[in-house]
Amino acid sequence: MNLSYWEIKSWFSNIDYAIVGSGIVGLNCALYLKQQHPNANILILEKGTLPQGASTKNAGFACFGSLSEILNDLEFHSEEEVLSLVKQRVNGLRLLRENLGDSVLDYAACGGYELFSDSDTAFYETCLFRMDEVNHLLKPVFNYDVFQLKSNPFGFKNIYEKLVFNVFEGQLDTGKMMEALLRKVQAAGVKILNNISVEAFSELNSEVAVKTNQIEFNCKKLILANNGFSSLLLNEPVKPARAQVLITKPIKNLNIKGTFHLDRGYYYFRNIDNRILFGGGRQLDFKAEETTEFGETKKVQDALNQLLKHVILPETPFEVDHTWSGIMGVGNQKKAIIKQVSDFVYCGIRMGGMGVAIGSYVGKSLANLSGKN
Repeated sequence: MNLSYWEIKSWFSNIDYAIVGSGIVGLNCALYLKQQHPNANILILEKGTLPQGASTKNAGFACFGSLSEILNDLEFHSEEEVLSLVKQRVNGLRLLRENLGDSVLDYAACGGYELFSDSDTAFYETCLFRMDEVNHLLKPVFNYDVFQLKSNPFGFKNIYEKLVFNVFEGQLDTGKMMEALLRKVQAAGVKILNNISVEAFSELNSEVAVKTNQIEFNCKKLILANNGFSSLLLNEPVKPARAQVLITKPIKNLNIKGTFHLDRGYYYFRNIDNRILFGGGRQLDFKAEETTEFGETKKVQDALNQLLKHVILPETPFEVDHTWSGIMGVGNQKKAIIKQVSDFVYCGIRMGGMGVAIGSYVGKSLANLSGKN
């Protein structure tokens, strides 16, 4: 990068906090740091033209876990850990809505549904049998039975007629969310530089030397909020997980409204602008989808199309308008990693596919941790 004296002085000198990643976590971290330290010089570095990873690629679910997802979490976590996870997701969604406002987010409390394939009888019966158990577990958070049964009013086929309904789930507009967050961060005086990739860093006596693909500079504290890409810079138990998504062209008289989960949450879909947005399928080939490369595969796209044709829109002609993918950060544990890595380096990573829900909470927690003098 051919930089002038002015550019170096204004953008790369006397940096108090350098944040890697301009997704939900990085932006929220910057906002809360500015509240704590109004005069701090904060620089966010983003490898993409737009925020990479999953923050602008997700389906816009304001959710905290379907019944089957929570039951799956209980196989690998204690009840206390699962309850803590749900609380963090609920608190994160509350922070997001308070910070930006429901009208800005296009937030709609339309409820969430879980579908069960009629060929997966044992799994369906297990989920229904344990529904009261999960409702009891979540009662301290919601003071209400979260999950209940509802008949299928949407014309879905090849599933059990009874759907599991969650009244607390909603949907939002991911693009409007990120636009609003970016505006708010920049209005607070935080600098954001795009198309800069951090390649390495090293701690000096009292600061951090940061090497990017364009320039090297020093900062007092370095904060890594790059989730699915964090394994490129950190040795933490986080793996990238690619999620593939498609959206149909507008469908006349579309009567599907809500957020929907299928096959243990590995598939998910919703209505948006008279279209169906449908994503998931990484369970078809976990190893292939454990990548930081964007793109789509025939195996997953074919599966999404078949489910649209035979389950979601069995009586409705549709055309796929567009496909894309996002990179999440996952691990054997669902709990986000919010920690001080070394003297002047911090991280907030491993959103576990729940970045919309938990990102604001992680960003605030990361700011509280790194903002201490």
